[in-house]
Amino acid sequence: MKKLISIFGVFVTLFFTKAQIISSSKWSDLFSYNNVLAIKEDNGKLIAATENGIFYYTIATGEITKLSKANGLHEVKISAFDYNPETHIGLVGYTNGSMDIITPDAITFVVDIPIANGFTGDKKINHISINGNKAVISVSYGVSIFDLEKKEFGDTCFFMSGSNFTAARESVIRENTVYTATANGIVSHELDVTFPVFSGWTTIWGGNAMQISNGEILIFSTSNAVRYLTGTGVAAFPGSYTSIKDIIANGSEILIADQNTVKLYNTSGTLLKQNDFAETTNTGIYTGNQLFAGTKLSGIKNEAGNEIKPDGPFNNSSYKMDMYQNQIVISSGGRNAFNNPIYRNLGYYHFDGTKWNYPDYFLTNTSGMNVLDAVINRSKPSEIFFTNYSLIAGKRGIYKMQDNQFVKQYEGSYTGVNNLPGGLTYDENKQLFASVMFIGSTPYKIGYYYYNAASDAFVLNSVVIAGGVQKPFTKDGILYIPAPFVGDGGLLLYDYNNSPSSTGDDRFKIIRTDNNLPKNGVVSAAVDKSDNVWIGTQGGLRILSNPKSAISEDNPQTEPVIIEENGLGEELFRDNSVLQIAVDTGNQKWVSVDGGGVFYLNSTGEQTFQHFTKANSPLPTNSVTDIKIDEISGKVYFVTLDGVVVYQGDVVDVNENFGDVLVYPNPVVYANYKGNVTIRGLAEKTNIRITDAAGNLVHQAVARGGFYEWNLNNQRGIRVASGIYFVLMTNEDGTDTATAKIAVVN
Repeated sequence: MKKLISIFGVFVTLFFTKAQIISSSKWSDLFSYNNVLAIKEDNGKLIAATENGIFYYTIATGEITKLSKANGLHEVKISAFDYNPETHIGLVGYTNGSMDIITPDAITFVVDIPIANGFTGDKKINHISINGNKAVISVSYGVSIFDLEKKEFGDTCFFMSGSNFTAARESVIRENTVYTATANGIVSHELDVTFPVFSGWTTIWGGNAMQISNGEILIFSTSNAVRYLTGTGVAAFPGSYTSIKDIIANGSEILIADQNTVKLYNTSGTLLKQNDFAETTNTGIYTGNQLFAGTKLSGIKNEAGNEIKPDGPFNNSSYKMDMYQNQIVISSGGRNAFNNPIYRNLGYYHFDGTKWNYPDYFLTNTSGMNVLDAVINRSKPSEIFFTNYSLIAGKRGIYKMQDNQFVKQYEGSYTGVNNLPGGLTYDENKQLFASVMFIGSTPYKIGYYYYNAASDAFVLNSVVIAGGVQKPFTKDGILYIPAPFVGDGGLLLYDYNNSPSSTGDDRFKIIRTDNNLPKNGVVSAAVDKSDNVWIGTQGGLRILSNPKSAISEDNPQTEPVIIEENGLGEELFRDNSVLQIAVDTGNQKWVSVDGGGVFYLNSTGEQTFQHFTKANSPLPTNSVTDIKIDEISGKVYFVTLDGVVVYQGDVVDVNENFGDVLVYPNPVVYANYKGNVTIRGLAEKTNIRITDAAGNLVHQAVARGGFYEWNLNNQRGIRVASGIYFVLMTNEDGTDTATAKIAVVN
């Protein structure tokens, strides 16, 4: 299949090594900034590195800004960070072995630090320590020296003991010698020509060394003891410790993050200050006569216990999203092979329209929690229902929360694997349904629960043998339940006639390979504006027309989308697993392919507008598990297991008349921007005429789907001259018109 990759928007100006520019003003993130891994300080500003981004906190003003893959960084899953306040250079290390270099002028991406030939082990960057214009990078197989001026690696030493690698946990440079903490002790070597030969390194101290830092003294730790390097050997550093997370030597000050406490010493071992932050502290910093802690769950904390962080979800682990009015709720669960629960024990994260919340219930009742889905009550938005897909006795079932407080658990008394709830959905009449698998004693029976609000109970309806279930959805009185098990799955279409409490007149049909699906395992589906059902399977995509009629037919047939590839017809997404399908108000399709990113297609699927991947966009991974579209703002939310990012789309609330027509960028200054001009807020079908100031026609087109992009060429294919251009627009029947101006500066 031909994959069209488009460079879009006005990009942040970045320089990079072996990487595309992937961020723009159209992207934003919904990442968690709770888990602070490192804190540095520069002239009254704290710089905190977290799992998926960095944030800056100005102590005097309280201002917080953030930097992530959505606006400059090139990766997620940060594992190491250091910053030099004298040169204003920061280094960000990632779990995949890549690195970002942050300077005041640019962000440079380094794809891989040097690795041994054929090395296939863990490439995670464990630690970074900057010393002047050099940095020592510690990884699972040894250390590398990085030149910050040249932006290139120098010597690398692979820590080989026999045939096994020894992980370099942390390293520092002191007086032209590298000291490294390993599980086998503190080892060292001068930066000379024999540095890369591990057999020539000296063991300074034998033991399980965890952290190391360099100030007026070189200090290191095990999990519960601290030592330092003397002129003649190694000595114990005073103090009693429980579980040391970090040590930082800064001149004559020694800071130790131990369990919940941050302690400040001088080099003589005198305790100068300490503070208990009442939760796990990963790291800390002392500045302005105050201790700050980098916590695991609450961002930065000051001595008063105030949390300092950008607002965001509690954690980055995400699976499904629900939006209603101005609220968002994100579930955190997951399954292997659409079957085995993944116990992240996190629950859900809730944006109430003002701020992000994490229920206390999940802080104390997380054991056995695998929240696959959570939805906001359409009749009572202060309530949230969620499904816990769990094999742990007493945990499975559907739960109700009120103002993020636990209210009730439904259908949680079954033993074994019976009656496992998948996902939840509300129909147009605000009726709640839950998809259910493994009903009763029949191993592969599926069906649904209907919520009876009057009795505050869920009523089970067992339907058909079809294996597992995915999140359901409804439209026009039909409940759709994707069944993802290859062999006995399919797509269940259940016509409940808008009266789920009465099943006597119900009808259903399950669409399988007999109906021309490439595989029985249906992972996703959506109904578009033309009443076509787009069906995503583990083996490709199909379209079913007129589902109301199809339920009554003996053998309704689905059809593939055929695109042209090298002059030949080919099925769209053939042999790919289609994870999610979403339809915007212009009837365009957003399709997530497992391992292949997200495709933005026209209404028929025959044209690709955009193809977003981890390489060319802020997507954290190439497998997007949910897509949600805000029809009012046009924002598209991409949910992944590593966090949520948001793309400002061009389609907003499309109907037969014009909305708020917006042209951007405007003016178009060629020196700053060389892409297309976007016109959004259009009618479903818009006739467009563009003229110059004298009224001469320079371009005309018909736009469908609520937006149009003009490449600034006239009808002869030549770029128009500098000047003012008028956009004259009418809807399909001429009953509504709109105008706009575009200023062009070449």
